[in-house]
Amino acid sequence: MTTETDRIEDVVIVGSGPAGYTAALYTSRANLQPLLIEGFIWGGLLQQTTDVENYPGFPTGIMGPALMQHMRDQAERFGTRFITDLATKIDFGAEPGDLHTVWVGDEAHRTRTVILAMGAEHKKLGVPGEEELSGRGISYCATCDAAFFKDRPIIVVGGGDSAMEEAIFLAKFGSKVSVVHRRDEFRASKIMLERAKSTENLELLTPFVVEEFLPPGEGHDLPFARLRNAETGEERVLEGTAAFIAIGHEPQSEIVQGLVDTDDEGYVRTDAPSTRTNRPGVFAAGDLVDHTYRQAITAAGSGCQAALDAEWYLRDTPQVHPEHPLPDVDLAEAQYAPMAKP
Repeated sequence: MTTETDRIEDVVIVGSGPAGYTAALYTSRANLQPLLIEGFIWGGLLQQTTDVENYPGFPTGIMGPALMQHMRDQAERFGTRFITDLATKIDFGAEPGDLHTVWVGDEAHRTRTVILAMGAEHKKLGVPGEEELSGRGISYCATCDAAFFKDRPIIVVGGGDSAMEEAIFLAKFGSKVSVVHRRDEFRASKIMLERAKSTENLELLTPFVVEEFLPPGEGHDLPFARLRNAETGEERVLEGTAAFIAIGHEPQSEIVQGLVDTDDEGYVRTDAPSTRTNRPGVFAAGDLVDHTYRQAITAAGSGCQAALDAEWYLRDTPQVHPEHPLPDVDLAEAQYAPMAKP
């Protein structure tokens, strides 16, 4: 049975991470008392990151979880309220001034604006050793972690433009970069592939798939990947201090599919340069909308934009009558929203 809170919120933020917490900071400082539904594992992908050396303001770097704790604490200081649980259903009003409803379990929260900040997840290979070595040799962000592997052999897994971009960037740091792809044909554009081929310390290994990652152990000082030729079955061991997985991202937009405009990959569309979606009073920020940069600093910046957009919407849009009826939604069909990570 649905239970409804008496309060009508000005802002509900769905998702944590740099975008969600920055949106919370700005809306709470504007005295909007935001409610942030942050998920069970709050803080996004930075909770899975060790050293963060490229976030401004931390000259000696900071651990990812510590950075997220600082952001959360700062938002809380100014009055952000948190629900450390998953949003399970959302219903958006159709017209300016309509209320929106966000459910957490069977509890309904009505609100004048919603900021979506559920982020995106790295696609993973799903092979043995990947989870165990994540953050300890396996990375999903060359920009974040390349400097840790200077003058060492590096593996990149993938065959698209993102993989080529990461490999070319990593070649500036590593002694050798080996790009592993499961087919002889690459999805990367011709120009990116030519740039990769012309990079002196970069090799392309095809058609190989990664069977497993193994940590350093007896007889080998470096972690390595066991590869299998997709055509011949030949096995090969590839040694490298780091493996960067570059096979794409999955925006965590399932809970709003069909409710707001998304592109073919599931990223929420916004009316750039604003963070407005096609629903009045609904805004989106962070990796949920970002195909390109996917950095903590860009996610935080777009969280600021979403907060300001929501504040201006509330200023300029008349409030509906408090007795606005609760939508008739079948909560039995609710899908849990993977919470952000960005």
